[in-house]
Amino acid sequence: MRTAPYGSWKSPLPATAGAGIEELSLSEGVLYWTESRPEEGGRSVLLSRAPDGRVRELSPPPFDVRSRTHGYGGGAFAALGETVVFSNLEDGRLYRLDGGVPRPITPPAGARYADLRLDAERERVICVREDHSGDGPRDEIVAVPLDGRHPPEVLFSGPDFLASPRLSPDGSRLAWLSWDLPNMPWDGTWLWTAELDAAGRPAGARRVAGGPSESVLQPEWSPRGLLYFVSDRAGWWNLYRLSPYGRAEPVCPMKAEFGVPQWAFGLSTYAFAGENAILCAYTRRGVWRLAVVNVADRRISPLESPFTHVSQVRAENGEGAFVGATFDGPPRVVRLELPGSGPEEVYRPAGPEVEPGYLSVPEVVEVPSGDGARVHAFLYRPANAAFTGPPGERPPLLVQAHGGPTGAARPHFSPEVQYWTSRGFAVLDVNYAGSTGFGRAYRERLRGRWGVAEVEDCAAAARHAAAAGEADEERLIIRGWSAGGYTALAALASRGEFAAGASYFGPSDLEAFVRKTHRFESRYLEGLVGPYPERADLYRERSPLHRAGEIRSPLILFQGLEDEVVPPEQSRLLYERLRDGGVPVALLEFEGEGHGFRRERSLRRALEAELHFYSRVLRIPLPDPVEPVEITNLPREGDAP
Repeated sequence: MRTAPYGSWKSPLPATAGAGIEELSLSEGVLYWTESRPEEGGRSVLLSRAPDGRVRELSPPPFDVRSRTHGYGGGAFAALGETVVFSNLEDGRLYRLDGGVPRPITPPAGARYADLRLDAERERVICVREDHSGDGPRDEIVAVPLDGRHPPEVLFSGPDFLASPRLSPDGSRLAWLSWDLPNMPWDGTWLWTAELDAAGRPAGARRVAGGPSESVLQPEWSPRGLLYFVSDRAGWWNLYRLSPYGRAEPVCPMKAEFGVPQWAFGLSTYAFAGENAILCAYTRRGVWRLAVVNVADRRISPLESPFTHVSQVRAENGEGAFVGATFDGPPRVVRLELPGSGPEEVYRPAGPEVEPGYLSVPEVVEVPSGDGARVHAFLYRPANAAFTGPPGERPPLLVQAHGGPTGAARPHFSPEVQYWTSRGFAVLDVNYAGSTGFGRAYRERLRGRWGVAEVEDCAAAARHAAAAGEADEERLIIRGWSAGGYTALAALASRGEFAAGASYFGPSDLEAFVRKTHRFESRYLEGLVGPYPERADLYRERSPLHRAGEIRSPLILFQGLEDEVVPPEQSRLLYERLRDGGVPVALLEFEGEGHGFRRERSLRRALEAELHFYSRVLRIPLPDPVEPVEITNLPREGDAP
């Protein structure tokens, strides 16, 4: 084993992410899922696996099975028997696929579709339509004929946002969710139900659960026709059911979370495997677990499983499926039989493999923050079978701020994290104030304090790691994407702990963000910062662009040129301010990328540029040559100081 400075270790792990599993469905024993492929420009491909194990690719190029509804899409396909319907990203239309060439069943322009559910008896698809044909986008629940001969029929509209249309097993009732601005779906939503008349139209729609301060998610009908849902009315996203008398009854109350924030459609943490069995997933301390709930006695029985992150839970007729990931392996498609066999991996997408000697397994850590709360994080130490650090030297630490900010650090294998740890960096993935998975009170710690509370949490976590000997206090770095990119910028503008930073498409001007972002997040910041324009002073005070003069640490910015959430000028204006202020700064812009990079070339270039940036500003030898990045206000390599 060789001795070399931390951050300079030669690693066999490339700067590539590999394919990823996005959505999953189970119908009549056939598994369907979408796979994102960076090598195909980020195209999302629909695949299936028959009961005999045969895997087929269903959607031919150039079809891209995704949706832009609400900006983040989801619920982009539905399958029942031999019929599959999907949303195509490029034109926004729905297509029917019956084994041949996909054919469109919706008009050619002006709408986006998501949260698809097939109504076989009436030969239609029930879904959410975001109509862009008028003055501004509006949400509607619509029925789309499977033959495409007639235009979609509006079943319900009115609230600002709609989601999760769910048809009862006998086809007689429909349930769905709604919310209105300024709420986000994790703030407060309403659960609706309606009887369907002979023509399949809702009659007598009424609200049965939820409210402006109760987040209701994931309505699902049981095989017996009872309505179940996830609610945080008791402080945690737990399972509930609506009794025949209209009362919301807790199914298995726990200080754990059975829900995730509804950034996208089609999310699922539970499903009915039979009349009395619910396959579910819940999280404690940021780590996910599988379980089965007995509906009759409301008992929950944990299942033995290696998976630390579980999503897209589906079930039917004693069979379950989900997307599972472990600390040492990426997300893959998993099935199991209930009761009986343990989880069985049935499909793993192509991606980088990590030998055990190069794998960093995280440790769950908790540290005190400034407001007396406990901050949760995952610590990844440097790991490389061929190298060790010099005696007495501590590694540079990358503090990661996840996106959202209503979101969470995911406790599973990440090629990006392993890229850093195998080169001698430590990584601290922080579930700061406002993160999900720790109850509503933890989410509410960020209310009105974005740019302050989560920054303090990240700084506290970094200080704790340095004090514990896990990191070099002179080489603490903060990085993040989207809202986490903003946190990185805010930390550099207000704290002195961090020697460098990286922001991936993070907003720098909160007022501009409010004025120009998409409809879904148009009033998100009212809960995170304050009412606008009444508290415009807070928006300016918390905007890194207006505090650029206080940023002295080197910064690298990454920006997609097709980003509708955080437009490119957010990064450009900050770059110009820092450039003019003499701060070492770099800006990389990526054509064809939006809010989140999907193309292999973009992902590789960004990660290698970030490594090159840190090697320059922290004077760490590069283990391998990479394409350099131009850093303004920093002498070129080889130039005299």
